[in-house]
Amino acid sequence: MSNPTLSDPFPANLNPPFNVTRASHAVLTARDLDATQAFYCDVLGLILSRRDRDALYLRGLEERSHHSLVFLKSDKPPVCERVGLRVFTEDDLDRAAAHFGKIGHHAVFVERPYQGRTLHVDDAIGTPLELCATMDDLPTNLQRFELYKGASPMRLDHFQIAAHDVQTATDFYLALGFRLTEFTATDGKDEIWASWLQRKGNPHDVVFSSGRGPRLHHFAYAVPEARDIIHVCDVAGSLGFGKHFERGPGRHGIGNALFVYFRDPDGHRVELFNAHYQAIDINHTPLRWDLSNTRRSQLWGLPAQARWFYEASEFAGRAPQEPLLKADPVTLEKFLAQQF
Repeated sequence: MSNPTLSDPFPANLNPPFNVTRASHAVLTARDLDATQAFYCDVLGLILSRRDRDALYLRGLEERSHHSLVFLKSDKPPVCERVGLRVFTEDDLDRAAAHFGKIGHHAVFVERPYQGRTLHVDDAIGTPLELCATMDDLPTNLQRFELYKGASPMRLDHFQIAAHDVQTATDFYLALGFRLTEFTATDGKDEIWASWLQRKGNPHDVVFSSGRGPRLHHFAYAVPEARDIIHVCDVAGSLGFGKHFERGPGRHGIGNALFVYFRDPDGHRVELFNAHYQAIDINHTPLRWDLSNTRRSQLWGLPAQARWFYEASEFAGRAPQEPLLKADPVTLEKFLAQQF
């Protein structure tokens, strides 16, 4: 058994050009909003903020902002339109626009329902971003215990992006003031395969892992207790959504999350988890995991199916590129084949 080591080859920018506060929301497409609402509200337990003719707006139980998850109706193959980041103030939006213009990234202000002024821009690997400082305020449902069902998801926590060039993506976000909490690297080298980056003081707001990209691997909601992870699996089974279960329960070595993964009716992947840690102090050195150390992905439990490693939601209008670094993961299929 091997443990992670402390290393900091990728220092953060402690005086960023503008202030990102956290991962905010994701915008995806869905073919059937009724099926999508049933899955996310009846099975997982998200709150319906609003449903328009062609859009569904959802949030977690504790969330006061209008939405953390948006589905737009589309008859085309499902995609992720954008992932959202919150910034601290309206002035930060202007500073962001100026910064992206300075480094050659085209940024444009747009209008989005239930959000304040919103800035669209692509990151260094082509991930489409949406930045805003405000959203419409709604009442929290934190103490509306009669509404708790499924996994009782509290709030959106992070995204994971499959990236063809993890180093370039990591450098881009470090320059924006994101801090590296953990990373995977080639044994004996600082050749980075995956990075966990945060602004809000826990292990991650955005994760980049080597793969065909950019694509959205998953978005994740934090839940209150370990029992909620088991309960949502029972609820999914009893409501006929058992086939949407993909991975877990298990515990990640990186981040320490107790997790379960589902695929929604359109194939988008969602993680429900709890039990990760605080990462606020700037003297915390990132944890390095060697690529050969499989405990980084799974401290216990069965490995993930091959599709968990290779399948992800494409971003609208972005053609994925082949990864610069390739590895052969330990999949459930390989693990079982070795047992017999």
